[in-house]
Amino acid sequence: MLYPVMWQGDRVSLIDQNRLPAMYARVEIRRSEDMAVAIKTMIVRGAPAIGVAAAYGMYLGAREIQTNKREDFLAQLAKVGDLLKATRPTAVNLFWAIDRMLKTARQTVGSVEAIKTVMLETAQNIQEEDLQTCQAIGDRGLEALPNTPNKLRLLTHCNAGALATAGYGTALGIVRSAWRDRRLERLYADETRPRLQGAKLTSWECAQDGIPVTLITDSMAAHCMQRGLIDAVVVGADRIAANGDTANKIGTYSLAIVARAHSIPFFVAAPLSTVDFGLPDGTGIPIEERDPSEIYQIGETRIAPTDIEFYNPSFDVTPAALITAIVTEYGSVAPADLKTQLQGKPSG
Repeated sequence: MLYPVMWQGDRVSLIDQNRLPAMYARVEIRRSEDMAVAIKTMIVRGAPAIGVAAAYGMYLGAREIQTNKREDFLAQLAKVGDLLKATRPTAVNLFWAIDRMLKTARQTVGSVEAIKTVMLETAQNIQEEDLQTCQAIGDRGLEALPNTPNKLRLLTHCNAGALATAGYGTALGIVRSAWRDRRLERLYADETRPRLQGAKLTSWECAQDGIPVTLITDSMAAHCMQRGLIDAVVVGADRIAANGDTANKIGTYSLAIVARAHSIPFFVAAPLSTVDFGLPDGTGIPIEERDPSEIYQIGETRIAPTDIEFYNPSFDVTPAALITAIVTEYGSVAPADLKTQLQGKPSG
């Protein structure tokens, strides 16, 4: 199993996802500022993994605070939270994990050193909880997939695998469970422009586990559906509004449209912590815009002229009406039933 975020003694070890698949390397993080950079530059990415990394980043920041006065400590800790929250605006797990760490610090009785100890334990709990959650999502999602006489052929977009979580994955967790139970024939993975997470990460994960995977360009998905090659689509999420509108990697919305046109079920897989019940619908989800260099060059090679404009939103919002079901650790629910069935249940 891949573990993109690990606590090792006195530091955090991250898989450098920017170097995959050419090189497997880990980066050691000892300071909260370095964790913020790692999240911002996508050394660690994927909403649940960002949440785990941010939790450890909060502990690293707490460890750096040199005061024994409780109120001073909590004030400085809040600034660490602000630093980490400023890294990626769309993924709600980032904010959820930071707020949980802040709440833990405020509610812990005792000295500043005692608070720091409990914060490390909380970060480790968040990591373990996410791993268990992903395994539950995989199994619950498998139950929701269509019953076909033959093995399933699934399509996914971006990377919602072990690399995007504490391990196992959300959408790719469903794929893993289907492969484990011999219900999967093949996964089709969109390359996912512009950062190519499907090509670089999802296909790499599948190759590591021996899962049959076929890489396609984003523009080939409709053709594959038309040819009858896809039984269902499974994707992850970075934020889900209370009505089920879902923000995920750019290109997810168009994939949902073509799935609907071909009467193919479209599943979103995410932990309950990804659901933002404070947002009534997807219009309030902030969409991160990233550096245009992601569009005009691949690696060090420029592929577009210099005298044009660029637009590089990192996410889009898929309307709930296009989503067959949302799979969390509690099972599969229709988007319209999110609030009635899941609001108030513990996440993590």
